[in-house]
Amino acid sequence: MNFLNQTLPQRREAKIRYLDADFQVILEGEYVRCGATGDPISLDNLRYWDVSRQLAFKSAGVAFGEYLKSLS
Repeated sequence: MNFLNQTLPQRREAKIRYLDADFQVILEGEYVRCGATGDPISLDNLRYWDVSRQLAFKSAGVAFGEYLKSLS
């Protein structure tokens, strides 16, 4: 058996509705994209999002930076 020719399963992007203290999965997947950087965020690591803009952020620092940008 040749393990080098096996294809790995494709990771799928999830579709999420962000709520005040939770999120609802609309379309099953393994990750979402950061609204600021475009980096993938595993659903297991999703902690920061903006409900009004329906965007996820990869870290508190990125989320805060985007918040400060929205004030100006």
